[in-house]
Amino acid sequence: MTNEFQEAKESLLSYLKLDAQRTFPELEAMAAGESKFIRDMKFNLRATLESEHLSRKEAYLIALAVATNQNDQVLAEGFTKSAVENGASEKEIAEIHACTSLLSTNNVLYRFRHFASEKKYETMHARLKMTLMVNPVIGKEFFELVSLVVSAVNGCETCVNSHEQSLQNLGTSHDRIFDAIRLGAVVRGITAVIY
Repeated sequence: MTNEFQEAKESLLSYLKLDAQRTFPELEAMAAGESKFIRDMKFNLRATLESEHLSRKEAYLIALAVATNQNDQVLAEGFTKSAVENGASEKEIAEIHACTSLLSTNNVLYRFRHFASEKKYETMHARLKMTLMVNPVIGKEFFELVSLVVSAVNGCETCVNSHEQSLQNLGTSHDRIFDAIRLGAVVRGITAVIY
């Protein structure tokens, strides 16, 4: 591996607030194979975290939601630190974890309803308690935005459409929605090589 690709790997890990000496087999393979995508990952992450339509705190909370959704403890720790450094409270961090858990539950249920050929399931009451959605600590609009990103990552068409419609009803711009989705996509991609 050339110094250029070793440096690119270390730079990405540093940006993520991870120990550059720590090894991640997939990332090591990319560096050894001199994959230029290592630099692209850092560029994409920086570009999406520094969105003009999301505050830095919001961006790191969205990144945390995706890392949590993917059971990526390594990235979740780094994003938690960054979220706190950018003003996130313990309650907001807790709510991101709760929101992610709730959406993981809902995404399975509503994906099933969407995929199943039996339409009877669509009329059956979910009978799940979701008080978290009533008055979220992070605010209704941002809760919906996080919910949309997690639903997109989990591939729930029904949930994506529902949360996207809620955001439009709340007056959220298309730019803000798309930037949140772009960030979720980038973090999801990084969880494939750093975990």
